[in-house]
Amino acid sequence: MAAFRGVDLAPRATPPIPKSETRTAPVQIVRHPSGGTLVICGGGKLPKPIRDKFCALAGGARARIVVIPTATARADKPSFLAHVLDDWKTRGARSVQLLHTRSRETADDPAFIKPLAEATGVWLTGGDQVFLTRAYLGTKVEEQLKSLLARGGVIGGTSAGAAVMSGIMIAGGLTKADITQGFDFLDGAVIDQHFLKRNRLDRLVGVLSAHPNLVGLGIDEETALVVDVREHHLSVIGDSYVVACVPDSQNRSVRLKFLKSGDQTDLTDLKTPAVASAPALSMGSL
Repeated sequence: MAAFRGVDLAPRATPPIPKSETRTAPVQIVRHPSGGTLVICGGGKLPKPIRDKFCALAGGARARIVVIPTATARADKPSFLAHVLDDWKTRGARSVQLLHTRSRETADDPAFIKPLAEATGVWLTGGDQVFLTRAYLGTKVEEQLKSLLARGGVIGGTSAGAAVMSGIMIAGGLTKADITQGFDFLDGAVIDQHFLKRNRLDRLVGVLSAHPNLVGLGIDEETALVVDVREHHLSVIGDSYVVACVPDSQNRSVRLKFLKSGDQTDLTDLKTPAVASAPALSMGSL
């Protein structure tokens, strides 16, 4: 029973998400200097090297991991919650706990957030990123997540759990993105996931046309971008690619850089003009 500490199962049914409340919310970006590491996964199957990297960053045998499954509607089912912990319990961490609620009042309860105050790593599952921001944005849960990074911890997430990490958050949309506010763990970038698998280049470039000060980080499935939050150092793990999309200074085109497993760079290097042979897209063509 201790593994379920911090879980609030009420209400059982996932509330609908009115577009007027979530998809069109005004974007307010606040810079939050912090340390720590992000493990940002593009969705799909999670390869063992990514799980291992997250657990190692969380402290290995000393890791205290909290899993937040709120992005999925299935998180309201106790049977699903038990299943969520299975993959993490076998990694040799000191403790693995769940944290889930749909109630913003609960998300401000000191007893509910206590596992986050003690955590060395937090994992955000996939689903719908708006479920995460609707429950936790502006609450003590968000505050504790940023405190975790500030003390050198790690936050990982896949699919919806990846999208929510940037300040400008892609909440949905096929070729044109619906934009709202994310948790802003990583400033200077906007994240898109399932990137090559779901052909989301046009969507991300459209976001950059409105926010040319950002670097677009398109992360494909079964792939993770590992980010040192303070230094903005980036490295790639996994089976596919991360595509960095960088608008030029005149906001007329976007340069593309494909990063594969083992590649390393940082946001400053990405913003440096590339050689002439680097792939580029005209903003006006999309």
